[in-house]
Amino acid sequence: MNKDTLFTQFPVPTYEQWREAAEKSLKGAAFDAKLLTKTQEGIIRQPIYRAEDVATLPRRGGPGEAPFVRGTRSPLDQQAGRWEVCQEMAAPDAKSFHEAALTDLARGQTALHIVFDRAVRAGLDPDEALPEDIGKDGLSIFALGELGEALRGLNLEELPLFVQSGALGLPVFSLLFAHMKASGHSPANLRGCIGQDPLTPLLVEGQLPHSLDTAFAAMAKMTSWASQHAPKLKTILVQGNPYCESGGHAVAELAFSLATGVEYIQAMLDRGLTIEEVAGRMQFSFAVGSDVFMEIAKLRAVKMLWANIVDAYGGSVEAQKIAIHARTAAWTKTVCDPYVNMLRATTEAFSAIVGGVDSLHVSAFDEAIRPANEFSRRIARNTQIILEQEAHLAKVADPAGGSWYVEWLTDELAKKAWELFVQVEEQGGLLRALESGFVQETIAQTAARKQKDIQERKSRIVGTNMYPNPAEQLLTRPTTPALHKQRVAELRAYRSQKTPADAAEALEKLAQHTADWVEAAAKAALDGATVGDIAKALTAGKQAATVIAPLRVHRAAEAFETLRKQAEAYAEKTGQRPSVFLAALGPVAKHKARADFAAEFFAVGGFAALRTAAYSSAAEAAQAAIASGARITVICSDDASYPELVPPLAQAIKQAAPDMTVLLAGLPDAEQLAQYKAAGVDDCIHLRSNCYQMLRELQERTGVSSR
Repeated sequence: MNKDTLFTQFPVPTYEQWREAAEKSLKGAAFDAKLLTKTQEGIIRQPIYRAEDVATLPRRGGPGEAPFVRGTRSPLDQQAGRWEVCQEMAAPDAKSFHEAALTDLARGQTALHIVFDRAVRAGLDPDEALPEDIGKDGLSIFALGELGEALRGLNLEELPLFVQSGALGLPVFSLLFAHMKASGHSPANLRGCIGQDPLTPLLVEGQLPHSLDTAFAAMAKMTSWASQHAPKLKTILVQGNPYCESGGHAVAELAFSLATGVEYIQAMLDRGLTIEEVAGRMQFSFAVGSDVFMEIAKLRAVKMLWANIVDAYGGSVEAQKIAIHARTAAWTKTVCDPYVNMLRATTEAFSAIVGGVDSLHVSAFDEAIRPANEFSRRIARNTQIILEQEAHLAKVADPAGGSWYVEWLTDELAKKAWELFVQVEEQGGLLRALESGFVQETIAQTAARKQKDIQERKSRIVGTNMYPNPAEQLLTRPTTPALHKQRVAELRAYRSQKTPADAAEALEKLAQHTADWVEAAAKAALDGATVGDIAKALTAGKQAATVIAPLRVHRAAEAFETLRKQAEAYAEKTGQRPSVFLAALGPVAKHKARADFAAEFFAVGGFAALRTAAYSSAAEAAQAAIASGARITVICSDDASYPELVPPLAQAIKQAAPDMTVLLAGLPDAEQLAQYKAAGVDDCIHLRSNCYQMLRELQERTGVSSR
């Protein structure tokens, strides 16, 4: 067999020939309506892509070449396709954090991702914070000794860091720097990110207790210090995550993240730093959702767009390289059927890796329910390790490079993101756009469209709004002791051993801005100052709170999960689940498809489907429905049988049980539907129903829930 002539006897079809064959297979349906899909981003996807689709795209170079759409590292670099396994560690106290860190780092984790609780990130000691902000979502510390216990035995000179240091940044930064000093390690070898990001807590919570000017001043001091003393360390964090987790689409996440980056660059330049100092100290973070190719394109597009922005500021080619951390999106995770989250996280991790991230967190399957335990952490960590060591994704610098679809989608996404970015800049930048509500309204509109598609089940959430498991035993959050009182007591005991004079001099210098901020804050920490002491010194004097309308961070499945939760509560109260009677009429071929549909439709809302037999007559079905004890009956048969069966069946049920809700499976034409409603049918369920709205109303009508 001659390989040069292999398959030459088969003609290569043209696109026109392929389209003609495709249209024939549609049997009269419109090609555009059936085979073109419009994304939330407003991008029209074709069913097939060809070389012609990318022929006019500009040449963007290979991996390691500006504008870095194919990655920031050369394929000759042995680390070109590698990323850091950077799982979040959110243990509530120093002891449990230390144990988890030693366990996970010994089993494949390659970077230390410290998650501090909300109190620490806000610069508050335990006695100043709300009880729910202590230890719930991360590590609670207030002084250097506690941080030392958490990091005992971990060499930060050899271990990359990823830390979200909060709106103010310097209290966390200084404690970590002081820990390096106390451990005898050099900050020059610190690498990774201890990133300040004041706009993210502002976005999520709606306010900062201090001015942005104070936050930017601290950011400038840390960035300047790091450029001289810790050249491998990032100090500025730009998080696109809140836009995704509030229901935004990829265009919004890109555009608003880029605008945040520009806001931070400009704030630093205004405070005397250079573009080389600033761009080299910036780290981006994104959430990666379930749309595999869109997420790959998003991560490739942001590299190109950011390189163009830094280039416009006069930054060098090296400064144009973006550093990207990603986490699999919380938006997509579910409380119902949570083990499916393992599969969701795997596809999202695949997208992140193929898109070219530098570090990655894969969320634990039970993230939406409870703190991750050793088992769920291990599964999440091993997801990354399998993709690296068994799927060999790290061996290729740009796996998606050259794909006509991915290259085209990257370009389309970049153009749309740039258009939205320009709109933000025309308003005066991101902060002005937040103050005017433009950003929040843009995200809210997308979230509303997404929620409508989820409610109508055009967007499917497996195990939640489709294919639920009626027999599922939902996971519960374990009862954990509240830490607030314990932490306040420990803080008071600590203060009884440390007098205010111990750190007063360093704190005074910090408050008066008469010394290097980082050195003064680290000296104060070494002398016993707490996180709250350092934050107070930084914000001494008059501070104008920064206030905006916050984004609504939530998960896609929450509305349907509420229905299930209400049904479970009803079952606990009454001893039985709310039920619906399926009045299946005629032979199996006539009723089965619609009865199956109805059973699954109601299972989504926690209803049990009573489906004992098929009935040959309307009278027989009516008698069974009334005797069932259910408060809802769904009539299931075929369209041809409905005119004969539905009116007498509905009338018989309503005469005997006026409060019974009678539904029809299917969607008859308007004239027939009017006749059925006149006979007693209340509504129909069908593929175009708003499943959530109907189930919510039925729960209210049957006493499962109240308005």
